[in-house]
Amino acid sequence: MRAQGNNFSFNGQSIYIGIDVHKKSWSVDIITQSGYREHFTQESKAEVLLSHLQKRYKGGNYYSVYESGFTGFSTHYSLVNLGINNIIVNAADVPISQKEMLHKSDKVDAKRLASSLKAGKLQGIYIFDKEELAFREMVRVRSTLVKENTRCKNRIQSCLFRQGIDLSNEFPTGQSHWSARFIDRLKEIAASSCPSLSYYIDSYLREREALVNHTKDLRNFCKEEKYAQKIDLLMSIPGIGFITSIVFLSEIGNIDRFKNERSFASFIGIVPTCHDSGEKKTNGEMTFRTNKYLSRCLIESSWVAIRTDFALAACYGELCKRMNSNDAIIRIARKLSNRILAVLKKKEKYEFGKNNQ
Repeated sequence: MRAQGNNFSFNGQSIYIGIDVHKKSWSVDIITQSGYREHFTQESKAEVLLSHLQKRYKGGNYYSVYESGFTGFSTHYSLVNLGINNIIVNAADVPISQKEMLHKSDKVDAKRLASSLKAGKLQGIYIFDKEELAFREMVRVRSTLVKENTRCKNRIQSCLFRQGIDLSNEFPTGQSHWSARFIDRLKEIAASSCPSLSYYIDSYLREREALVNHTKDLRNFCKEEKYAQKIDLLMSIPGIGFITSIVFLSEIGNIDRFKNERSFASFIGIVPTCHDSGEKKTNGEMTFRTNKYLSRCLIESSWVAIRTDFALAACYGELCKRMNSNDAIIRIARKLSNRILAVLKKKEKYEFGKNNQ
């Protein structure tokens, strides 16, 4: 009997690859145009995958997909640099059957990804380039420092409460809290009656210094022309300050990827859920699919905007006649997002009456 050779060619054929990514290994499922399927586990390196593809599926056009997760974009960069057409998808957007939910494994996940990719059912998320990604990480570090700063404040307040120390008479307003005079008073208490408080105070001062220095670095970094112009545009909108501006710029990336106001609002996460059946139409709470950095900043800016913008103040008052204040501020946030999209796309500063929403 004549032996079967191994000089097969997949020239021009599409090869679909689903990858379930882990730190030390990848579960890989491959499907050809004809439906031939192969599954294997390999080391978590793009070069190992490419070597296998070139050996088994020589000449093919390689298309791969994996779910967004802890690896971020690093795996994507590696695959693309080796000539593999890769996309990253939101795990919630991958079609899944009840059987796959009940019998979940790395193999099942990889198979599901490859099958969905071949069927054209997947849409990749936006891929940040390395410069955009570095800027986003820099801005997100500040968010982490703010959280640590708040935790230190809470620890100090808890310590004071446990010791039965009440400073409300000495510092009656919120503006006087955490001032230099307030910190000096805490140090006096720590030295005289509560030594354990010194540890919390020192932690807070270190975190505050780190936050202040990082914010200064961000302001200096954003003096570059490509950031400064966009920040000026955003800060022309009532309620939008420097921090909100850089958060939006770092999380959005390319503003042209948003087709309209609804797609932009959906990305932020300020659109309601809905359930329509027959003649019954129901709008629910805000979608759980949200960018937590953008939605938080936008809501905070909306509370400022209703105190500084005449049109939004009037709109908020009307909304409060038929809904509670929290629901009303979401509507204001939607209007604010429309303004943000408009000034960035048109590259014009906000002017009341001209591009008012």
